[in-house]
Amino acid sequence: MDEASTAPIRVFQLGRQAYLPVWQAMRELTDTRDAETQDQLWVVEHEPVFTQGQAGKPEHLLMPGDIPVVQTDRGGQITYHGPGQLVLYPLLDVRRGKIGVRDLVTALEQAVVGVLADEGIEAHARPDAPGVYVGEAKIASLGLRIRRGASFHGVALNVTGDLAPFQRINPCGYAGMRMVRLADFVEGPCLSAVAQRLVAHLARLLGRDTEAAMPGELPAHCLAQGLSSKASA
Repeated sequence: MDEASTAPIRVFQLGRQAYLPVWQAMRELTDTRDAETQDQLWVVEHEPVFTQGQAGKPEHLLMPGDIPVVQTDRGGQITYHGPGQLVLYPLLDVRRGKIGVRDLVTALEQAVVGVLADEGIEAHARPDAPGVYVGEAKIASLGLRIRRGASFHGVALNVTGDLAPFQRINPCGYAGMRMVRLADFVEGPCLSAVAQRLVAHLARLLGRDTEAAMPGELPAHCLAQGLSSKASA
């Protein structure tokens, strides 16, 4: 393996940000990266938004109301992002790292399962519907895109946020899918602490080390999109 494929993954804490500029920054990084570009994990909490995947069907968007809808380029159907939800974007050169798409999906799911197990919560993935579930209820949604041998988009774990907006859609294309959050099972979960554990579990599953960006530091592609380093989770 070359040096870039074994270098630590750089972890950026983006704070709370609008969805659209973060998505655009992910695309720009993916489209401009080269063999020496360091792999990155972006940890973010989004302003309220519904995102519709490439396979998304309009009938699954029931009544968006005042929440914007963004047609995006990840896999899957429609989901909701908002405050109190932890989103982790793995921006990895999967070709360089010899990571299969299924392997990356499994690693993301199992990283969430590991975080929940830390809290004594038994969770599982399903072969028929990507994401992580506690019983029959969904606690984390997942959608990826691979382009030019690199991954973007990622996984969203409900931690403390309001789940009511999920009632305005058929989450991930499933009518009546019940959504839950970590706060339904443990008292007062801390988003930043959960994020730290999620990063650690994912890095272990990928067999990689991580390095934290400086406080307030944002990736160059995020700065180019006008994201503020003053945003806070």
